[in-house]
Amino acid sequence: MIPAISLEITVLLLGLGMLLAESFSKSEDKSGLAHTAIAVLAALVGFSFFANSDVGNLAPFYVADAEALFFKRIALVTTIVVLVMALEYRQTLAGLVPVERRGAGLGEFYSLPLFTCAGLMFMASAVDFLLIFVSLELVTISFYILVAYMRKNSASLEAGVKYLILGALSTGFLVYGITWIFGLTGETNLDAIARIVHTREIAPMPLLFALMLLLIALGFKVAAAPFQFWVPDVYQGAPTPITAFLSVGSKAAGFLVLLRVLEPFVSLPGIGEKVLALVAVLAGLSLIYGNLAAIPQDNLKRLLAYSSIGHAGYLLVAVASWNDGVSTFGNARVAVAFYLAGYLLMTLLSFLIMIVVANHSRGDDITHFNGLARRSPFLAFGMLAAMLSLAGIPFTAGFFGKLLVFAAAVQEQRFALVSIGIVTVAAGFYFYLRIVAAMYWQQPNDDRPITFSFLTRLTIGGLAAAIFFFGIFPQPILTMLRKTPAATQVQVSH
Repeated sequence: MIPAISLEITVLLLGLGMLLAESFSKSEDKSGLAHTAIAVLAALVGFSFFANSDVGNLAPFYVADAEALFFKRIALVTTIVVLVMALEYRQTLAGLVPVERRGAGLGEFYSLPLFTCAGLMFMASAVDFLLIFVSLELVTISFYILVAYMRKNSASLEAGVKYLILGALSTGFLVYGITWIFGLTGETNLDAIARIVHTREIAPMPLLFALMLLLIALGFKVAAAPFQFWVPDVYQGAPTPITAFLSVGSKAAGFLVLLRVLEPFVSLPGIGEKVLALVAVLAGLSLIYGNLAAIPQDNLKRLLAYSSIGHAGYLLVAVASWNDGVSTFGNARVAVAFYLAGYLLMTLLSFLIMIVVANHSRGDDITHFNGLARRSPFLAFGMLAAMLSLAGIPFTAGFFGKLLVFAAAVQEQRFALVSIGIVTVAAGFYFYLRIVAAMYWQQPNDDRPITFSFLTRLTIGGLAAAIFFFGIFPQPILTMLRKTPAATQVQVSH
């Protein structure tokens, strides 16, 4: 058994080592750094299954329960695939980063995702507002740099400025909300806050105000409406690997923090039902806006950007259906975790194939996928798997994730959200299957075959296989989550 925190420390040390190697290396080829990082992160995924849940003196700030370890694995796997994307993307990036020699500047592009990964892993274990804030800032600052990394590209610079301004604004809401809760309870530890709010008389209005501020801040992080205005432009302007990282990693950590922050309050009389009602409103708005706005999009990156807002809506449906059930079906926390795992597979697969196609077609519009099945049947099948899962077709991970979400909503009688969800799923069939139609039914714009590396082929094949495997056999993921404790009820003594 190894200490759980050694996973984060290893990732941080690896990132620092890669920055030093980049600084002193005279080689123009930096791909060795990315391959080294991929190998080490893959080893850490294996070691995470032997992590010790005993965290000793870190207990007030840090936990290593099954839920935290599951989200650490999500962060590690996401970073591995992002680095594979970065290797495919290096030719595009090299032409858009002002450097004195070819290959310079790529080392930092391979290193910075490791710091983002470490921040996401710390967030997965954070049970104190101080560690939550520091971890979130490590993630956010890394993303500020990565989003604007293509300094010769005006769209990337615009995306970086928008993300910086709105990210700083959301951080202000987060700090203000934490300050209010500290002022009301005198604590920053979530377990201590839970005990205090259930055993002391605290004015409900200031507490609701503080929770509203936190929901606004986290709503920005998970791209929920009406805090989604940054998403389309930032997703389209950022380097494609970073867009994928934003879409998956940031959303996964944001939802885990949301679950941990809300846990002390959802069972509080007069507070919990109001907070969950507000989450339900955000869920409905995200479902409607995200899915309807995706319908007219012709650019695949913008389509997936609006789609991510819709998927945030499905996840918020599960959060709004909070319960303390111990079974798989109807358990909101299990629904959120499984949905995020499936979302990781299908979104990363979509962006990885998009990078490969864009390298050969010089664009990421849907029309650039015309006739892809003739140029590369393997890529077309991979994108087909991703689109079917995003749409929620049976026997895919996306379908089972939606099934768990709707089961939790039905159990808590959130029938309005279920109705909206069913309608938006139907809308998703249209814009996702547009890409399938372009690949299989349209004439190709170019007859040249598409070539890519063996590592990329292996990653695409693995992601596509996992989508179908976990859609048919979800038990491995559910087993990892089975040890996750349900929301803790604090008993009030009379």
